[in-house]
Amino acid sequence: MDVRDEAAVRAGLESISAAGHNLAGAVCAAGYGIFGSVEETTLDRARAQFETNVMGVLAVLRAVLPALRARGRGRVVVVGSLAGRAPIPFQAHYSATKAALDALVLGLRNELHGTGVTATLVEPGDIDTQFNERMDWGDWSSSVYGPRIARCADVVRGALPKAPPAELAARTVVRAFTATRPRARDTVGPDSWLVPLGRRFLPDALSLALIRNHFRV
Repeated sequence: MDVRDEAAVRAGLESISAAGHNLAGAVCAAGYGIFGSVEETTLDRARAQFETNVMGVLAVLRAVLPALRARGRGRVVVVGSLAGRAPIPFQAHYSATKAALDALVLGLRNELHGTGVTATLVEPGDIDTQFNERMDWGDWSSSVYGPRIARCADVVRGALPKAPPAELAARTVVRAFTATRPRARDTVGPDSWLVPLGRRFLPDALSLALIRNHFRV
């Protein structure tokens, strides 16, 4: 299904029913990233980012929740990112979509309280996938941010090949579906303890300085 198209989402769900299956839950994992500064990224690219990463999740949730509530049980898992809590320079739009999912899932979890349906946010850090190959890198060759944006791109490109495999995130999603008491959020990867700890206890100025240092900006 194309999560940007409500009709396509409905058709996807109807195909499950037509095959004689009952829906037990849903994983909202569709998403991609754009690269570029807030100043230089066009609104069309920014809108497209939010359309897939946020509105696409809403489209799927709106479609699946009535059936799950009617059954009185079910799980929804939304794949966010630690970038929602530690925003990435020159990927501020992507980070903002993941921050939006953070608030969305926690708000939804409260709305679903007592219905038998639970919502969990899975927050991966760097994971070795084709994410960077699918990134909308844009054209920043003449960016006003010069060497800083180039250094950041180098860090981003080099991070995923050294990251844990996708199976690590998949196991976390499975745990959210099978746990007796699924967590509100589950972090994944080598940054899974460091980012939440830093955001909780460090002042914003220091957290941002550490992010700048990591991405060499």
